[in-house]
Order: sequence, then structure tokens, then C-alpha cells
Amino acid sequence: MDLIDLARAALLGIIQGLTEFLPVSSTAHLLISERLLGYDDPGGAFTVMIQLGSILAVMWLYRQRIFDVVTGLPTKPEARRFALMLFLAFLPAVAIGLLAADYVKTVLYESLDVIAWALLLGGFAMMAIERFRPAPEVEDAANTPIIRAIGVGFFQTLALIPGVSRSGATIFGGLLLGLDRRAAAEFSFFLAMPTMAAAFLHDFLEVKDHISSDRIVEIAVGFVFAFLSAALVVKPFLGFVTRVGFGPFAWYRVALGGALLGALALGWL
Repeated sequence: MDLIDLARAALLGIIQGLTEFLPVSSTAHLLISERLLGYDDPGGAFTVMIQLGSILAVMWLYRQRIFDVVTGLPTKPEARRFALMLFLAFLPAVAIGLLAADYVKTVLYESLDVIAWALLLGGFAMMAIERFRPAPEVEDAANTPIIRAIGVGFFQTLALIPGVSRSGATIFGGLLLGLDRRAAAEFSFFLAMPTMAAAFLHDFLEVKDHISSDRIVEIAVGFVFAFLSAALVVKPFLGFVTRVGFGPFAWYRVALGGALLGALALGWL
């Protein structure tokens, strides 16, 4: 392994961390970046392991909330309600993910056309939701009504389509269900913890045999950079969308999806 391999691992880690919690699809960015960089990831082991860095970053940022919920479960009704809310919101992704996982990984993940159209149409959907969403009724993600939390959980299942974006699907599901921008984004982060942890465990069991000793350093570099970039982007993202909204991300998706369709039409990818 040389410095170029480590530099590619670091760059992919940064891309993963920066895009995981933004509504722009980390999966799309990683797949496109790996193709452009000529990066070979046997079994997807590198991708799976660096995603753990992003998961741990958001858990670190919300460590006090996690600690309060875990320690409060025996005695505090609000802690039990919070845990139940996330558990019920998490279930749709488990059920549909188990049924569709093989199709998604063997068919959809191989299609850049699917990714391009998901980015493009998702961007236009974001613009429409920003403009016509209902007046917000929930300002604190922790106070999301259970039925609305479950609704957000069903929106999350759309992220099985590469290019849709897990954070984008949950954030805009939240907006449609009456959460304000900050609450929708924070609910997306909370829901990411059990969802991404379960997805990581499932994928890790499938790819563990591909984690050879000569790839450990490469994976470690990607993991560290994914952790750091995710930790740096989450709080500024919350402040940005509270002040400005999601319009810039919508336009970015449209531009990227259009560019990707153009590159495919010209045979560049």
C-alpha cells in the first residue's frame, strides 16, 4: 500500500462523513467517487467500515442525550417514550430492508441511471416540499408524536433506492408531517443511530471475510476521516438549515443528477 492508496482512502472517508447526514445521498457520492478514482472495494468492506465512523460521530455529538435516555429508562417516562418513538420509527426500515436488501445491492446499486434520476427527482421534490409543506407544529424532535415518528420511519425506507438519501427521506418526511426544519433534521440524526448501527451489523457479517490484514490501515484511515468530517458537519448543518432552509441542497441534487445523466449519455461513466 502506498501514499496514493491512503490518500484515496482519506478522501473517500471525508466524502462519506460529509454527505452521510446531509440530504444529498452519501451512497451516491461514494459510488460515483469510487468509480472516478478507480477504487476497488472487494465485497464492499471498506464502504461498510467507514460508515461506522459516521455512526460513531453522531453518537458522540449526542452522547449526553443518549446517556440521559439510557440511564432514565427505569425511572423517567420521557426517556421511555423517546426510546419507544425511535424503536417504532426504526421498524419499517428493518422489515422492508430485509425483504429488499438483495435486490437493492445486486441491481439498484449497479445502476448509475437509477442514482442520477433519484438525485434529480429528489431535488425537485425537496423544492416542492420546502415551498408547500404544512405549517410546522413540532419544534423539538424529542416531542414528535409517535404516529408521526412512525410515518417518518416509512419515509426512511425510500432511502433503499440509491441516490434518494436516508437523511433526505427522513428530513422531508418530517417536514411533511409537521416538524420544523431543525426538529426534522435532528429526528433524522436520532433515527440514524439505530438504523445505521443495524445496517452496519448486517453488512459487516456479510463482508467480514473481505477484511484482510493488508487492508486494515486503509480502512482505518477512511474510518478516522469519516468520523472527523461527520463530527464537523452535523452542528453547522443544523444551524444552516434553520436559517436558510434546504433549497441549496435541492439545487445541488438537481445539478449533480443532471451532470451524471449527461456524463452517462456521453459515455464518460
